Amino acid sequence: MPRPLKVFRTAIGFHDAYVATPTMKAALAAWGADRNLFASGRAELVIDPKLTKAPLAEPGTVIKVLRGTEAEQFAALEKSAPRRAGGEKPAAPPPSKPRPRPSRIALDRAEQALAAAQARHDKALDALAKREAALREERHALARKWDEELQALEQARERAKDAYDEAMQDWRG
Repeated sequence: MPRPLKVFRTAIGFHDAYVATPTMKAALAAWGADRNLFASGRAELVIDPKLTKAPLAEPGTVIKVLRGTEAEQFAALEKSAPRRAGGEKPAAPPPSKPRPRPSRIALDRAEQALAAAQARHDKALDALAKREAALREERHALARKWDEELQALEQARERAKDAYDEAMQDWRG
């Protein structure tokens, strides 16, 4: 069963725009509104039978009705126009409230975390450099010890070789 039609009205320039739809949402769509005109009080439900007759005859179609005569419209414009004394310009609108400054909290925390990570990295690199220096010193000490041991062993071998060669000459006769 289809929903019953209701008639809604909003002001568009010098006209009232009427539309017969089942919902406010459908009325807003028919008017092409991108905001809820009902929430701001710029659109309303119409129940006067004289005003609902034409929209109910053409459901979903926007029907524009001129508000007042041309003379009444010009008179309304003159009343609402700002008064200018002596050719002065109308007062400038008050300045809007400045936006609050963005918070630095997240940036400060990120910078602190970065600094702490950099300090940890530098400390680890220093410890590694000390270990490398200690290993280099240990390697040099081992090389010196090997050189001394190798020299002593080569001298012992030379002495043993000389003794063997001498013994071989004595044996051969």
